[in-house]
Parts: sequence; structure tokens; C-alpha cells
Amino acid sequence: MESLLFIEDDDAIRLALSLALEDEGYSVREAPNGTEGLASFDRQAVDLVLLDLRLPDMSGFEVCRALRSKSIVPIIIITAQTDTIDMVAGLEAGADDYVTKPVVPKELAARIRSLLRRVHLQDAPQQPQASTFGDVELRREQGIVLKAGNEVNLTKTEFRLLCEFADHAGAVLSRDQLLERVWGYEYLGDSRLVDAHVRRLRVKVEDHADDPKLIVTARGVGYRLIG
Repeated sequence: MESLLFIEDDDAIRLALSLALEDEGYSVREAPNGTEGLASFDRQAVDLVLLDLRLPDMSGFEVCRALRSKSIVPIIIITAQTDTIDMVAGLEAGADDYVTKPVVPKELAARIRSLLRRVHLQDAPQQPQASTFGDVELRREQGIVLKAGNEVNLTKTEFRLLCEFADHAGAVLSRDQLLERVWGYEYLGDSRLVDAHVRRLRVKVEDHADDPKLIVTARGVGYRLIG
């Protein structure tokens, strides 16, 4: 049974969604604030974290960064419908995906399944394969990326995104294509999810993230990797 950690200060929301996710077959641990959530994670790691951005003791951004400093566990942030800036900031803090309130349990469960399925596919044994782009080396069978010989700490989503670019080096990939191939969502039209992850990936693999030479923008369409 896959385990989830749900960090949410609203008791009613936390209880309702936890029960709904348990009905979907997940084991859910709950925490009412960031401090208890981090302590719970330290005691026993989980397969995925659900994280509300508005917590009483510390911000969800702080919790997200703290988790990212020690783990590549998939993180889905929960934010208010109107908090676009917070949503983007949460993704750039290290989250893999987001849902907006009011949360629809079936939609949340679908996103969790999709994210965990992609994680399991990445963890499955692969044929040895390495790709090099400039001073960046992608070693799929080891699940690592090197830049100038030094390992780069990528999340699983960032790694999948780079693999998708590598599989289509030189070709323009639209945001809808990336949503479908990396996140498993078809035609949601949410470019912010893709854009935030591309920005994070650029910070880690480009010499100058603001002047990218490896992952370049195809204006009005998407992105492509220069092979």
C-alpha cells in the first residue's frame, strides 16, 4: 500500500480528503502544521506528500524547501483557486504538481496515481543509456545527471522532463505534449506547470539560467533541447 503524508491545518478538509484517499487504497498520515509534518516525514518517509501552502506555524514554501533539501519525494501542493502567484512559487520551491481548492477527491486521486505511476516507471530497471549535451550528461540507468562531472540534484519530475527533451533533441515540444508525456495529463492547457519546471531545470543544468543555451524557448509554442 502506497503511503501519503497530508499536511493541512483545516481539520475538516484534512479528514475528508484523508478518508477519500484511504477509500482509493492509500495509507494516509496526517499533520496539522509544518513542524509536525516535517517531524512525521523524518520518522518515516512516504511515497508522496500533499502540502497546503497556508499553514499556521510556517509557510508551505518553507516546508517544501525543507523536504527538497533531503528528499526527492513527489510533492503536490494545495492552493486557493485565486493564488496564482503562490502556486507558481510553490512549484519553484520544488513541488511536482498542484491542485486548487475546493479540492475534488477524484481529481486529486487521479493526479496522485499519475505522478506515482511515472515515478515507478522511472525506478524500473532500464537499458544502459547515456546522453551528453555540452557539459551535461544524462545517465538514465543510474537515474542521475552530471554537469561538468558533478552530479546535479534533480527531482524525479525534473529528471523525467530532461529525459523527454533528450528523447526529442532538436525538436520543439509543446507545453501540451510535455504535460501529457511528463505528467500524464492530456490537454489541460496549464502552461504554468511546465514553465515553472523548465525554469527550475535550467537553474540546475544551464551555465546561466536567464540566458539558456541548452533548453531554449520556442516562442509561442514550447521548448526544445539543443542537441
